[in-house]
Amino acid sequence: MAAYTENITLILVEPKGGHNIGSICRVMMNFGFRELRLVNPRVDHFSKEARDMAVTAKETILRSTRKFNSLEEAIADCHLVIGSTRRFGKYRNDFIRPDQLVKTCGAIPDNQKIALIFGREDHGLTTSELSLCDTFIAIDTSPELPSLNLAQAVAICLYEFSRQSPQDSPDLPERATAKSKESMIQHMGKTLLAAGYLDPLSPDHILKTYRRIFNRAGLNEREVRILHALWSLIDRQLLEIKKDTKSNNRT
Repeated sequence: MAAYTENITLILVEPKGGHNIGSICRVMMNFGFRELRLVNPRVDHFSKEARDMAVTAKETILRSTRKFNSLEEAIADCHLVIGSTRRFGKYRNDFIRPDQLVKTCGAIPDNQKIALIFGREDHGLTTSELSLCDTFIAIDTSPELPSLNLAQAVAICLYEFSRQSPQDSPDLPERATAKSKESMIQHMGKTLLAAGYLDPLSPDHILKTYRRIFNRAGLNEREVRILHALWSLIDRQLLEIKKDTKSNNRT
């Protein structure tokens, strides 16, 4: 389990309850995890309520918790991004169960960082936030009350890492960071919009499909650079066409 506890980062998006933050710190310490990141927390993460629920984890995990202004910033240095959801649909169909976490996380080298993201207590992660994830995790619950308490959901997922032993997998392919992949996708969006491929009124409709393709592919840094170069080539070609058009209009 050591390899996973060292390279997995838990991220909470806009948590509202200090008791949940503190409880999550406690369960992280229960299972040997250390790094917690918060995106725009709606409460003081070091409040008395959070400290009381964290117990001894308040001086280690809770005190060292880092805050970020956006999910993009929080996952920038991560190589595999897993988002939690209980809703499924057109853009939420590549999901795993908690007992598949070890296998999924074991598919990348130990020196690369994994983000495990949990959304808001009342409505989870948005579609745009989930589009930043490589895959989704869903926990089976009764339809009578399908939503879990945030800390309970985290506990179920972290328990799986203690229940299963990591497999030795040498020579695993390294993945690009979320930051470099997102930069490439943003570049692609601008290029395809300029080329007339994307609908300017709804460019994200097609981009979401490309995101899913790239997320499944598990791009490495070299592949991201190659795609950047492709978009740059198209940018230059479009600029030449624009210059030629202006020149022809003047004559």
